[in-house]
Amino acid sequence: MAAWQVQDAKARFSELLEITLKKGPQIVTRRGVEAAVLVPIEEWRRLQRSARPGLKALLLGRSPRFEDLIPDKRRLRRRKPVTFK
Repeated sequence: MAAWQVQDAKARFSELLEITLKKGPQIVTRRGVEAAVLVPIEEWRRLQRSARPGLKALLLGRSPRFEDLIPDKRRLRRRKPVTFK
């Protein structure tokens, strides 16, 4: 992967895009620190598909997915009862 300074990426975006499509992901740096990556859309879609587990994987997974739905009872406080006169 090649690194592009942000000012070069802005000035030569068409070239950056063409190189990305031909050679793969390109890194954009800001003040010498890696800030972003430009990737071809096919690779982006592949990464998105692999990052999301399917329904089968969710249902058969080891860890429960609903553990945070009900808060701990210790954190809840009851109000004092209201007395009507």
